[in-house]
Order: sequence, then structure tokens, then C-alpha cells
Amino acid sequence: MTCPLIFTDASLASEAEALAGQFGFPLLGMTDAATLVDPELVLQLSPEGLQLQYTGRKAPGPIWVDFTGGASDHRRQFGGGRGQMVAKAVGLKPGVCPLVLDATAGLGGDSFVLASLGAGVLLQERNPVVYALLSDGLNRARAVASGDSQLQPIFSRMCLIDAHTDSTQAMPAADVIFLDPMFPAREKSAAVKKEMTAFHHLVGEDLDQDLLLSQALAVARFRVVVKRPRKAPYLAGQKPALEIAGKSSRFDVYPIKKMPDKLMPDFDPIMGS
Repeated sequence: MTCPLIFTDASLASEAEALAGQFGFPLLGMTDAATLVDPELVLQLSPEGLQLQYTGRKAPGPIWVDFTGGASDHRRQFGGGRGQMVAKAVGLKPGVCPLVLDATAGLGGDSFVLASLGAGVLLQERNPVVYALLSDGLNRARAVASGDSQLQPIFSRMCLIDAHTDSTQAMPAADVIFLDPMFPAREKSAAVKKEMTAFHHLVGEDLDQDLLLSQALAVARFRVVVKRPRKAPYLAGQKPALEIAGKSSRFDVYPIKKMPDKLMPDFDPIMGS
């Protein structure tokens, strides 16, 4: 499913036309999402950036990628560093900073955490709406970080793979492959935060998620990590060698071979640098 695109200021018309042409989004022109009844979701280009916005007068606020403020920045500074479950799962430790392929990148939250802790991260996202949001967020973050000695190195370690490629069709090799496929919506949808509700409406369940694991195991150099809801079944019914569980989620670790004691990310195969 795709989304129509609106823009909120006349100065954004050319940028909106280019974005609609790039991704094939229907362009509704300059309008206010609050005045629309249908569709339920639109992409909204505003001076702040590209946003996913519910329509209607009582709609909640927009969903967008903001790496340099809000919850992302708070987690970077106070989230627990390499003691976080995702860091342990991918094997981050002193001297070991693997190249991670986030093959189901979504809005890039886990990728940003890993990059902030020293990992190199390739981000792959097949849904064009989610890809557009992620690309916009990374571009804005790099602009903010260009003069910041703490932030700039983080975004230099994040590379979004072009053309919203499907990881079930083409999955680049990496030291660690990280998977977080869309899980079916819970019955008590009111308990699900607005981002996940919107994503279930937009993307649906990843019905081919079992294929992701077999693809990842074939190309990962050292391990595959799968993020799941805490009580969810194993991906493809395959039990991991290690589980790292929290209150609401867990990380299933599938080792390929022992990670070396010294390891730094290598972007050469993707970035040509």
C-alpha cells in the first residue's frame, strides 16, 4: 500500500512534485490533513520534514524520523550504552564494532542506537513510504550533525541502501544481520503506540518473514539477530542458540562462527570508499 502526498506550504511544491515522481506517490497538492476524511493516512511534507499523518480533525500528531531530538537523542545519551539488549545481541564490545545489516530497517531506531555505539550499519527497507521517511530523517540528521563533533561520526556510520530494495530478494553480506519483521497486530490495538498502528495499516504483516531468516543465515559472516515480541514464536520455527529477553521483547541470536576479538566496520562493498 502506498500513500498520497500533501504539502503544507507553497514553497514546498517543487520538492513535493519531485518526491511524488521518485516514489510514485499520488500528489494531492497543498492541503491540511485535518480537512481530509479519506484516506486515513497521508504523507505530509512540511517545513519540519516528511511525516506520516493521520487525517481528520481529531487525528494524533505526525510520525516522522527524528534522530537528533526527542526519544532518539535521549536514548543515545541515557539509554544504557553497550549494556542495552540490542548491543549485546549483535556482539558490540570494546574493540569489536561489527558491520550490521538492518534488513528490515523501518524508521531506523535500532540502527541509530547501534551506530551511536560504534557499529557500522547498512539500512535496508523495502516499503517505499517507510523508506522515504527514513531517507528524509537521515538527510535532516546529517545536516544538523555536520557541525557537531559528537553526532557527525554516528551518521557517517549509517548507510541507507538505495532504491528501497527488498531484503528477501537481495541481501548484502555483513558481519551481523539484524531482522525485526512486522509481527501481527495485537487484538488490543489501543495498547499499541500510534507508530505501530500506522505501520500495521500501511505495511501489514511480513508474510515472507521466514524467508528472511534463511537468507540472512546464508550471507551473515558471524551471526544473525532476530528481534521478536517476548512471547512470539521463533522465526521459521528455528530455535536460536541464545535468547536475550526483556519485559516486552527479546533478541534471538543465531551464531555462524566466532566473532574475532578485534573487528571494525568495513563499508567498502556498499559505499565504494
